[in-house]
Amino acid sequence: MIKRGTIATAYVSREQHSGYLVEVEGIMLELPASQAERSLSAGEQADVFIYTDKQGHAVATMHLPDVTAETYGWAEAAEVVPELGVFVNLDLPHDILVPKDDLPFLESVWPKPGDRLFVTLTADKQGRLLARTAGEETMLDAAVPAFSSLLHQTLTGWVYRAGKAGSFIRTENGHRAFLHPSQRMQEPRMGEQVDVRVVDVKEDGTINVSMFPPAEESMDKDAHAIMLHLSRNRGEIPFSDKSSPGDIQDTFHISKAAFKRAVGRLLKQDLIEQTERGTIRTKE
Repeated sequence: MIKRGTIATAYVSREQHSGYLVEVEGIMLELPASQAERSLSAGEQADVFIYTDKQGHAVATMHLPDVTAETYGWAEAAEVVPELGVFVNLDLPHDILVPKDDLPFLESVWPKPGDRLFVTLTADKQGRLLARTAGEETMLDAAVPAFSSLLHQTLTGWVYRAGKAGSFIRTENGHRAFLHPSQRMQEPRMGEQVDVRVVDVKEDGTINVSMFPPAEESMDKDAHAIMLHLSRNRGEIPFSDKSSPGDIQDTFHISKAAFKRAVGRLLKQDLIEQTERGTIRTKE
């Protein structure tokens, strides 16, 4: 039986109305005219990819995808079907399903169309092609070791595993990165493109990253958020160093520690003052 999802050498048997009849490993397959990249003659050979049509039959195409049953690669999410999973585009006649078993438990962090997944191909018992996401062992084996010179640099990557314990990312340079929940405002989707800052380079060549800017830059943004809130509330807001962390997070989307640092900076700059009523107001 021909292994579906692989690239093989095909020998052209004859041309027919719908395209060509080709022989692969002693088995005759159709090569539709729409899947032939050039005119072929009987006896000629060509590299083809073996895929499954919607009727479950093995069919050949001369369009060779980067992702096969023997290789991993990036595939763009094309459609989300909650009952089944996510279909990805591999430039084949039809999209290939990533089953929901390979996706996060929470649909809120499932890929959206345009996101990218690192996948390989397999066939189910009926011979239909499925795209399966790479596991952690595969990602570690394929990872490019990072060096200490990457520390504090900003990298672009795609989330290949999403969860409350953290987000696992493969950067565009092939590094394996871990994003702890404390280093993100919200959990990114599986397949989502993210920009992250390297905060630690581990001995094994993996990296820890953050979605937050350096403390100095972050403090400037936090101080700006406080001043903006003051301007929208007639120059006085009911917050102090005794305010609850929850109220601060809900209002400014920062931690209480970050809030206190920003307030201290604004006090030092003589832009605000604290009142006896436990509020902060703009200094006149």
